Amino acid sequence: MPELDHCQMLAMIPANAEYSSLNLAAAVQIMCYELRMAVLENTAISPNITPELATIDSIEGFYTHLEATLLHIGYLNPAAPKKLMERIRRIYARSRLEKEEVNLLRGILTLTVTPRKHDKY
Repeated sequence: MPELDHCQMLAMIPANAEYSSLNLAAAVQIMCYELRMAVLENTAISPNITPELATIDSIEGFYTHLEATLLHIGYLNPAAPKKLMERIRRIYARSRLEKEEVNLLRGILTLTVTPRKHDKY
């Protein structure tokens, strides 16, 4: 797995197109400087891209789909539900799901119930 897949947030440093490479020490210095300037200016540090967040209706649809799937596969026991769905909802709520992420998760749920067979290469 590429190392960047382990990152939770990526940053890009604009550079000269003819020589767009920085050594690690220079990149760290630039990032530290930018973080310090943001803190001094009391500026929120966030990615430049603002993705479209999922709507409440979309997220509620996902939760309904998730609960139905978890019941179908036997993960949730309707006779003793405990607080599992409440806890699962809190996990997803912390991540501020984007519209595309909800669609991706619902696709996984659909195929969990009805798997698609792929030819082996």
